[in-house]
Amino acid sequence: MSDVFTAACVQNTAERDVAPTMATLSDLIRRARDAGGDLIMTPEVCAMLEPRRKLAATKVELEESNAALAMFKDLAKETGAWILVGSMAVKLSDGDRFANRSFLVTPEGDVTAKYDKIHMFDVDVAEGESYRESRGYRPGDHATLAATPWGALGMTVCYDMRFPYLYRELAKAGADFLAAPSAFTVPTGRAHWHVLLRARAIENGCFMFAPAQVGEHAEGRKSYGHSLIVDPWGEVLADGGEEVGFVTAEVDVSKVAEARAKVPSLFNDREYASPVAIRRAQQTAAED
Repeated sequence: MSDVFTAACVQNTAERDVAPTMATLSDLIRRARDAGGDLIMTPEVCAMLEPRRKLAATKVELEESNAALAMFKDLAKETGAWILVGSMAVKLSDGDRFANRSFLVTPEGDVTAKYDKIHMFDVDVAEGESYRESRGYRPGDHATLAATPWGALGMTVCYDMRFPYLYRELAKAGADFLAAPSAFTVPTGRAHWHVLLRARAIENGCFMFAPAQVGEHAEGRKSYGHSLIVDPWGEVLADGGEEVGFVTAEVDVSKVAEARAKVPSLFNDREYASPVAIRRAQQTAAED
C-alpha cells in the first residue's frame, strides 16, 4: 500500500438525461486527474436525475447494458485513475423499482466492488418538500468494504450517513476510508451536512469522502453541494462550496492509525444488554 495519495471529489448538477450529464462529468473527471487525482469520486445519482418516475422508467438501464457505466469504465482506462461512481439508478430485472448502486472501477476499467444504498430517504424535510425514495428504489441488504491500493474503502450512499452503526461496522471490518456520495437537500444540508460527516470521521478514525451534487435540477429539485474531504481527526481538508467543479486533498493514510491511537474508541467498544432486547424480553414474559 502507498501511504499518500490524492483524493478528488467531483461536484456536478445532474440533468434529466444521461448524455449532457456525462459530458460534464467526463470533463470534470479528466480535469481532476490532471490535478493529480488518484481516486476520483462522483456524487449520488450522478449520471442522471429524472424526478418523474414514469419518465425515469424509460431511461434507467440494466447494469449489463448501462451506457453511463460503460463511459465511466472507459474514463478509468483513459485516465489511469480509480473512479468511485457515487451511484446511479440501475434497472432491476425482477421488479419495478431501481437500485441506487455505487460502483468502484479500477484503472483497467473493471468494476471491483459495488454497493446498493441500504437506507431509503423517506422524509419530510420542509413544508411542501417531501421525499419517498422507497417508492422508486429497492434498498440494499449488505454493506461493502472494497480494497484499493491505499487501504480499505467502506462504500455508503447519502442518507446512510445518519445511521452510525453502519460506519462503525465498516471501520471495525478494516475501513481506512468511508465514502458517502450524496445529493443532499438544501434544508438538511445547511443544518446537518458538515456535522454528520465530521462525526462519522471522528468516531471511526477514518477519512471521509463525500462528493455531492449541487444546484438546481429539473422540476426545481435543489442539491446542497459542499463536497467534503475530512481527515480522521475531523479536520475538513476540502470543501466544494456551491459551484460545479471538483476538490482535491492529499490523503496521508498514516493519519488513520495516528487518530485511533490518540482516541481508541473503536477498540474500547463493549458488549452490553440492549434496552430494546430487555423490553422485548419483559413483554414476552408478561404475555406468558
